[in-house]
Amino acid sequence: QVQLIESGGGLVQAGGSLRLSCAVSLASGRTFSRYGMGWFRQAPGKEREFVAAITQIGISTYYSDSVKGRFTISRDNAKNTLTLQLNSLKPEDTAIYYCAAREYGSRWSRSDEYDYWGQGTQVTVSS
Repeated sequence: QVQLIESGGGLVQAGGSLRLSCAVSLASGRTFSRYGMGWFRQAPGKEREFVAAITQIGISTYYSDSVKGRFTISRDNAKNTLTLQLNSLKPEDTAIYYCAAREYGSRWSRSDEYDYWGQGTQVTVSS
């Protein structure tokens, strides 16, 4: 019903920026605005962790403490796209970044409340 494809990852030096995108394909009759969206990341040897989330029409956003003030999540419901702007990158931001979608839930930071996931895009920050 929902397919998510991330892009925009790469290798960047500490202090640099990247812009991740998530293109969302929907089954007929579905609209992007019915889905809350999130970004998660997983570093080698670590559990997947919450990065940021945005509500269905973008009124509210949520961030983990580790990225607050450096990353910005946004969405364009007309273009079915989700974006994560990563600024002031640090080596500890190195991970595979995943976008995720959900219709219902109460806790934006819980990965088990998301129904659909992309394949991920690698972000590597060198020191």
